[in-house]
Amino acid sequence: MSDSASAQPPQGQPPPGAQAIPLMVNIQYVKDMSFEVPNAPRIFTTLRSQPQVQLSLDVQARPVPDGANVFEVMIVMRAEAQEPASQTNGNGKAATPAASLTPATVFVAELTYAGVFTLTGVPDAHIEPILYVECPRLLFPYARNILAEMTRDGGFPPVLLQPVDFVALWQARRAQASAQPVANA
Repeated sequence: MSDSASAQPPQGQPPPGAQAIPLMVNIQYVKDMSFEVPNAPRIFTTLRSQPQVQLSLDVQARPVPDGANVFEVMIVMRAEAQEPASQTNGNGKAATPAASLTPATVFVAELTYAGVFTLTGVPDAHIEPILYVECPRLLFPYARNILAEMTRDGGFPPVLLQPVDFVALWQARRAQASAQPVANA
């Protein structure tokens, strides 16, 4: 009986002869989340039309300390809504002079959604595209849902992000990095 127990592979490793999964999701989690309505409660009584929402999205990846081939990948989202610049009252006149000159912030939603991934048997040349394209593709639906629920629960229509082309985002990041001159030390 002790012979069969010693034949077992160490925990976390595939049995002999089995193929290792090249990309494994260890865990997904909300790393940071913030929702602010800086002009509440006034904004709920004066907002008459759909706010203008500016969205930004970034992907970050880094190796996990003390983890061989283990990486943390983060999707960083920010949605900032402003009152429409030409918000008017029922007579077609600007609601207030200040509102027509400087639109007030309706809400600011920030989310960092992360996952820890293990890459096994992946050639070095393929690690970067996996971290910046495939891993975010797996995380995005969950992050998108959290952002929509956060804005809805904040009293506003949900912010619904369209699917993101992570290949184009990664290619733009690479092009920007190669265009920056290297600083002399």
